[in-house]
Amino acid sequence: MASAGHVCETPGCGKPSKLQCPTCIKLEINNSYFCSQECFKGYWKHHKDLHKTPQLSASRSSQKDSYNPWPGFVFTGKLRPWPVTAKRDVPDHIRRPDYAKDGQPMSEKQARLSTQIRVLNETDISRMRRTCSLAREVLDLAGKAIRVGVTADEIDRVVHEACIERECYPSPLNYFHFPKSCCTSVNEVICHGIPDLRPFEDGDIVNVDVTVYHDGYHGDLNETYFVGNVDDEGKRIVNVAYECLDQAIRAVKPGVRYRDIGGIIQRHAHANGCSVVRTYCGHGIHELFHTAPSVPHYARNKAIGVMRPGHCFTIEPMINLGTWKDDTWPDDWTAVTQDGRRSAQFEQTLLVTEVGCDVLTKRLEDDGKPLFFSQT
Repeated sequence: MASAGHVCETPGCGKPSKLQCPTCIKLEINNSYFCSQECFKGYWKHHKDLHKTPQLSASRSSQKDSYNPWPGFVFTGKLRPWPVTAKRDVPDHIRRPDYAKDGQPMSEKQARLSTQIRVLNETDISRMRRTCSLAREVLDLAGKAIRVGVTADEIDRVVHEACIERECYPSPLNYFHFPKSCCTSVNEVICHGIPDLRPFEDGDIVNVDVTVYHDGYHGDLNETYFVGNVDDEGKRIVNVAYECLDQAIRAVKPGVRYRDIGGIIQRHAHANGCSVVRTYCGHGIHELFHTAPSVPHYARNKAIGVMRPGHCFTIEPMINLGTWKDDTWPDDWTAVTQDGRRSAQFEQTLLVTEVGCDVLTKRLEDDGKPLFFSQT
């Protein structure tokens, strides 16, 4: 059946599409379109999984109303949890971090006994560059798959399979028992949203946080994307979050105190009527997923350390439209704003150089402008 205003479901295609899957029509699964028979056939082995998932068929409305894993819990906003599918498998030949089996990052826990910031050598830096480049490829594929009607679980599948294709382990998977391969944080979710079967709705803003583990090193980044027609407030919070990160990155160079980054971010956020989350911060990264230094995003913090060439860390400000305060859902992961208003975030992995910094996770074809996909 023909319909105007849709794009092809195949990740990375993005062409205008009028062909709808016949099985999806029967199951009343909307927003499932392809630009050609070739795309439909090429993506069939993944697309057909939609037909096996009852939550994505005609029963989705009743599923939304009836699914309630935490009776009595008071939500701060309109978003609600949906069912989460089983953890995805990683082939045995792919190198794993120490927590992949039992969920406990023992090497990280040991490193927390010291606040010393590691200086990476040339071998470390070379491997970090490669890992971060792969992480960028994975996130860009996830971003191109975001549109109205696609589920967060589908984004998780795209991320997981892209990691495997690149001989990477998806770092979030089983990290302190996190059940998925990436984080998807929608609207009032600040961070650590667990990908579930909720379809993205027109007007959502969605953050996708990707970290990959390759050749013994982690690379970490995230971006917030528009879904369909986002209102002015939604666009504002996403743009302010992007600008906060951009201004912070411009300040990174040898001799800068890590505590000073938060003041730069908070000034810009407050100047635009937004607030800065204080619970979560940027972090050192290399062979460890999270380590020294800590990089708070708010002013007058007590972060320890001064930037030196060879330091590698993330900056990832979480910016809210309302209060900076957060709550956590009973899944012990999903962090949400206390007032239910929207939050946006951007993250890059940075390497301090002799004269400034390299953005290791920058877009491969960077035109200097924010890349907010707006697909319907």
